Amino acid sequence: MLEGEENTFWEYLGCELITADANEAHIALEAKQHHTNVMGIVHGGVLTTLMDQAMGMVSMASRNMDSCVTTNLNVHFLSAMRQGRLEVKARIVHQAGRTITTQAEVRDSEGTLGCTATATFRVLRQQASDSGMA
Repeated sequence: MLEGEENTFWEYLGCELITADANEAHIALEAKQHHTNVMGIVHGGVLTTLMDQAMGMVSMASRNMDSCVTTNLNVHFLSAMRQGRLEVKARIVHQAGRTITTQAEVRDSEGTLGCTATATFRVLRQQASDSGMA
């Protein structure tokens, strides 16, 4: 699943894959000072990225690694997250045709729920050249 992630945003953030299958993705990040904002809490963009990444991974895994893109993302920030280990779990909520609806949450090492998200992904059509068709 992480093939080709070198020199990407995933690597830049310092993400870690714990597990992923067609039902759930579980990733983590050791949040450091460079992940925080001026208030000293983990930046909302980092938290959003983590959830989007995990939901995208479970979406792709549910479709035998077909490429998927985010078409809608809703985030609810609940508690400030501080430096330290953050874990994200994402799961499939619904699938229909080329549309996948997912849900994710971020928790710190003490189990505090920092934020939740839902997202919709679109499965991309395979290119004719990729399928061996001219």
